[in-house]
Amino acid sequence: MGKVKSHMDERILVCVYYGPNGERLIRRGYELSQFTNSPFYILTVDPLPYEEFDAEKAQYIDRWRELAEELGAEKFILKDNEPRPIVKVIKEVAYENNITQVIIGETPQNRWEEITRGSFVNALMRELVFIDIHIVSVDRALKTTDEAVYEKGIRGYLRKEGDRYVLTFTKSKENVFEGVFYKETGTDFDNGIFKYVCGGKSHQVRVEEGYVTEDIKEPSNIKVK
Repeated sequence: MGKVKSHMDERILVCVYYGPNGERLIRRGYELSQFTNSPFYILTVDPLPYEEFDAEKAQYIDRWRELAEELGAEKFILKDNEPRPIVKVIKEVAYENNITQVIIGETPQNRWEEITRGSFVNALMRELVFIDIHIVSVDRALKTTDEAVYEKGIRGYLRKEGDRYVLTFTKSKENVFEGVFYKETGTDFDNGIFKYVCGGKSHQVRVEEGYVTEDIKEPSNIKVK
């Protein structure tokens, strides 16, 4: 990170919150930075201190830091324990870093309270004078190449069953991985994406009818019976 770009006319800030939308927004910001040959920054804001984040939140933070490094982001900025309105924090970060373009996501399940009330965009536009705002809708941000749309993530586990892994939502000593399951909308089966951390890195695998359909790098301490 901290790479010097050849052109500094544009500076991009990607604002992310928890959920599968975050990584796609970061990649959208990266693509825009490549097109304009400019640096990009990643910002997330939370009213809780980092020490009080649950496993799901911490997992997202780790993945975004990893992405920031991988894609050469100028900075990953975490504003935790933040009592101020989100628009005020975005404004502060934007002006501190001379940002010219801001990318945000807008979905029906967005947990940023100002967005759910419908006033967030207008408030942000009033605060960010002379800064372009890009709003990525759910139709563009939460779909994969096969057009699947996912529900809000829920905590889940993977348990070894023969030579396969099965998804379960019950905590047990038999579980091998703990993570977050994103179920596809419009299905009665456990079809979707399971995200977990192994070896200090974030991974994701496809789940169909409750079973993982991709190879998993197994932890060294697992005993296969």
